[in-house]
Amino acid sequence: MWNILVRLILRNRPGILVVIGLITVAMAWQGFGVKLSYDMVRMLPSTDSAVIDYDAFKKRFGEDGSVLVIGVKNPDMFRLGELNDWFDLTSDMGSIEGVAGVTSITKAANIVKNDSLRKFEFLPVIQEKPTTQAQADSLKNKIHSLKFYEGLLYNSKTDAYLLAVTLDKSKLNDKSRLTVTDNIVKRAQAYSEKTGHELHYSGLPYIRSVMTRKIKSELFLFIFLSIGIAAIILFLFFRSYKVVLSSLVVVAISIVFTLGLIGLFGYKISILTGVIPSLIVVIAIENCIYILNKYHWEYRQHGNKIKALSRVVQRIGFASLMVNTATAAGFAAFILVSNQLLREFGIIASISIMLEYLLCILLLPIIFSYMKPPTEKHLAHLDNRIFGTVLDKIIYFIQFKRKVIFSIAGLSLIAGIIGMLMMKTSGKVVDDISESNVLYKDLKFFEKEFGGVMPFEISIDTKKKKGVMKLSTIEKIDELQTEILKNKEFSKPLSVAELAKFAKQAYFNGNPDMYELPNSQERNFVFSYFPRKAANQKGLLNSFIDSTQQFTRVSFQMADIGTKEMNRLLDSIRPKVAEIFPADKYDVNITGNSVVYTRGTEFLIKHLFESVLIAIGFISLLMALMFSSVRMIAVSMLPNIIPLIITAAIMGFVGVPVKPSTIIVFSIALGISVDNAIQYLSRYRHELKITGNDIKLSTINALREAGFSMIYTSIVLVLGFSVFMVSSFGGTKALGMLVSTTLFIAMFFNIMVLPSLLLVLDKYLVTKAFASEPLIEIYDGDDAAHDQEDDQEDDKEDGKQ
Repeated sequence: MWNILVRLILRNRPGILVVIGLITVAMAWQGFGVKLSYDMVRMLPSTDSAVIDYDAFKKRFGEDGSVLVIGVKNPDMFRLGELNDWFDLTSDMGSIEGVAGVTSITKAANIVKNDSLRKFEFLPVIQEKPTTQAQADSLKNKIHSLKFYEGLLYNSKTDAYLLAVTLDKSKLNDKSRLTVTDNIVKRAQAYSEKTGHELHYSGLPYIRSVMTRKIKSELFLFIFLSIGIAAIILFLFFRSYKVVLSSLVVVAISIVFTLGLIGLFGYKISILTGVIPSLIVVIAIENCIYILNKYHWEYRQHGNKIKALSRVVQRIGFASLMVNTATAAGFAAFILVSNQLLREFGIIASISIMLEYLLCILLLPIIFSYMKPPTEKHLAHLDNRIFGTVLDKIIYFIQFKRKVIFSIAGLSLIAGIIGMLMMKTSGKVVDDISESNVLYKDLKFFEKEFGGVMPFEISIDTKKKKGVMKLSTIEKIDELQTEILKNKEFSKPLSVAELAKFAKQAYFNGNPDMYELPNSQERNFVFSYFPRKAANQKGLLNSFIDSTQQFTRVSFQMADIGTKEMNRLLDSIRPKVAEIFPADKYDVNITGNSVVYTRGTEFLIKHLFESVLIAIGFISLLMALMFSSVRMIAVSMLPNIIPLIITAAIMGFVGVPVKPSTIIVFSIALGISVDNAIQYLSRYRHELKITGNDIKLSTINALREAGFSMIYTSIVLVLGFSVFMVSSFGGTKALGMLVSTTLFIAMFFNIMVLPSLLLVLDKYLVTKAFASEPLIEIYDGDDAAHDQEDDQEDDKEDGKQ
């Protein structure tokens, strides 16, 4: 098959180039329409109970992650000029398009008792800007007397103040969110420049906007860095600008194909799909080096350019196909995970890898067929003294120091198992943001001053209309709040219980000592002052109660504490909920963005571990197609699984947590690291045929021929993935660090441990199954008659050039 393919390639070069050119133009057109993803990442399937509860909550009460918060520390907030500046900033925020509402101390509502009408009125605390310091002082006393807002809009102990900006629901999940947040920050910065006060920004809309911008900027940064590193490595290896440019042409077209695929499937660029173009650069360069090394090696044997190009396709075409299929399988494992983001990543990455392989096997022979044959200068890398010396040392250790190799491998495995036991999970919303980043520091400001910004909601169904307004229900809500607030991770809540306390304070003419729940005698008097129609309550009561007064919510903000601590809190809160709210009278659901995110993180980690096992299964099946021996499959997989264990141990020892952005490393690294094993074992079986099953000679000869490519490609991969370490995202940085580490360790195991195992286990591995023809033949060129026939065809083809 490969003989026919190479002839078709070389005889139809113009036609192939035209077809690839047209497809590239079409893919570029699709790629131009690709957009960034502005949606909130949904990690759970829509059928999960946590998602169902959360969607029901949002349908009833609206979005819980739509508030951008601005904080400031200002001991002089109630000086006349300072208060008016804060007043102006609050008013300015309300005028920005896309802002649905604004709340701060200058726009806080007060409940005022109207005795003549026997009802409460909801009036602004500050109805107009104060003009004297005396008025400002009076407002300070008034605001500080309203305990409802203590811990929500101000912290009287630390002089911290908060301005909450609610974004329009229609702006949350599209590009316009960036414009809205930019305008908010622009107005806030004008305030900061005028007053000299440092402002802090947070809230889910702001966090998501900052991260979206980082994804966009890093997409191009990684592409340019990976191409730059690839070009340098290619030139250092081959000392030829033509080789560099030819390879970069293949790389550039592969990137266009990748972006085109994203557009063709209707996907958007996310934090995961955004790194695929750079991954493709690294993998494409690996293929280019593999093909170029074989081309130069073949050309040196006989000096016939066309014959060398033909032999490249014939002899490594299928092995290269299997190498790329194994790599694609590592990514394809994500397709089976019940998460749209990972599924998109798996689909695009795996298809892109196979298309990139096809481009390499088609374009490189065509491009080099038009070029002059390589000179001795270009072939000098085959005699690289440094790599030659390294390879000689490796062969020496394999022959005479196998105990040392196995001892190092064994100790590494033991340390790996110990380190794995030290691994910890995490699942913070800003997990991937560095602690030195201002976004992280601002989040910590709000956690310290106001308890946090992550929504934590409790939805309560009283099962009866108007059941919420029963004093017994309100007392239960207050009791639950008290239990939850024993945990320092929570902010002051917003609920009908807090509103009832606010109402009692208003009923007793604003006396702050009366900020407490009305007793059974006071209940009827206080509640009778609430307007009968919810529409007249200025939205304050509507925020906590539905129109039937059967459903209510208790809203907390909380710190970004991660899955382990979150589960600890939930395990302590759920029994209290069950105790306070009997299941026969109430349906209570704990929900909110923070709870759903925790559940989603656990779901992903569980299924991503499964994806590693799926990847191992896929790759083992590929090995079965090539080697037809269960023993050989086991031995070839072992040197590639142990590096994963060691990498996991490094995570445990160093403290890198297990989270979605780090667990994906294992499937990716396995798919790539097994490439060296495939290259080596393919050559090893070929040598067995040539040497008449001389295991020792075959092991050494295979290593001498495949060793250079194994070292070259490993260096390229390690350096290529290191590009991601410059990312400002912790997850992307971990991807670069951990994959590079795994591949480096895997190089040692594949180039030293695997050959050592072949020598030690010798005849146990060289079974009849391994020696027999595989299910799919890898053409070795060991048939002399076949070679002679191919040579005649190549000579004819060479004469046409």
